[in-house]
Parts: sequence; structure tokens; C-alpha cells
Amino acid sequence: MPRLKEVKRADADPSVIPLYDALFGPDRDPVEQPGTATGTPGDWWTVFAQVPDALHHMVQGFQFYRDEKRQLSPRLRELGQARAGFARGSQFVFSQHCKALRAAGFSEEQIEAIPSWASSNLFDEVERAVLAYTDDLVLQGGRVADGTFERLRNLLSEVEIIELTYITCTYELHATMCRALKLEYDNVDERIVEVPVPENEDRDIDFFRNLDD
Repeated sequence: MPRLKEVKRADADPSVIPLYDALFGPDRDPVEQPGTATGTPGDWWTVFAQVPDALHHMVQGFQFYRDEKRQLSPRLRELGQARAGFARGSQFVFSQHCKALRAAGFSEEQIEAIPSWASSNLFDEVERAVLAYTDDLVLQGGRVADGTFERLRNLLSEVEIIELTYITCTYELHATMCRALKLEYDNVDERIVEVPVPENEDRDIDFFRNLDD
């Protein structure tokens, strides 16, 4: 279950109902009958439905990056989004944009290589520049090295760079929110926990103190 309440169809703001219809099917309650066409539970939508204007703002973001006015190619856009999801550790964002990468014409081998792109020879010069820039945006918090940026500037227009930056950072935001609220495929237990000492183990575990004795 997500960390926050989901909004049933009967309780949803009227402006949310067309989104529910499009994603889950007409007259279906997405809380009682979860599941979207891509296999996700769909609780991203039912949780954010508590704040309808936030949900509509996000939908406008989807419309922005798919607008015909965009100069950035869908291939590079999806490459940045998928890598942002992986780098931020969101299985939901990464998984969804792997599907979009496939639709954009990337091969299965390229999609599988996204996690290890730096040691892969499956990406061309422009794709590698986008991946490097994405890593600096996400993993370095926007601390983009001059060399990385100059390489990108030599390959993309300034408008393309602005669009890439905005869209990639938007999807880092989505990945972060998804993990924080435990939505969709990011509803997982924390794996970094203490591993207990085996039962019936009575040896002194203070290894370094024993070395000093």
C-alpha cells in the first residue's frame, strides 16, 4: 500500500474522472480494481487525486514534452528520462520509460545497457553525451562538469539543451516523489538494514578491540 490515502472514484473531484476513465476504464474504481494497461497498480494517480490541481499540473507536463513544438528528439528525451529513473533508483520511472525507449526505436540490447552505459559501446556520440549530462543532473545534483556541457553544446542546440534539462529534471522529481510516497513499483521495503548476529553466536564481536588486546 502507498503511504498516503487513495481517492476512490466516488470521492474524486469531477476533473479527475476523465483521467480515471482514460487510465483504468470507464466506471471502474481504481482503488477497488487497481491496474493500468502497462501493469502498474496506478496508485500514482489515485494518491495525487487528493490534490487535483497537482495532478493536472503533472498531466500538463506530459503534454509539454510531447508537444509538436519540442525540438528535442523523442529518442533523446526518453533516454534522459529512463536514465534519470535508474540513477534516482525509481523502478517505476525506469520501467515505464524502458517501454518508451522501445517505442522510440532503441534495441533490447541498448535498453538492457542503460544501467552500465558508460562501459557500453551501444550508444552513439550524442546518446553518450545525453547520458553523461543526465548523470550530472541527477547524481551530481546539477554540478555539470564543463567538459560534459561543452560536449553536449557541440551536439545539441541551446533549445534542445533547455528542453532536455527541464524534462530530465522533471522526471527526477517524479522518481523522487514516487520513492518517498511508496507509489507504484517503488512501494518496496528498505533493504539497507542491520543484519542480526546469528543465533547461538557467543563470540565477542568487537573485532577491533580484540586486535588491540
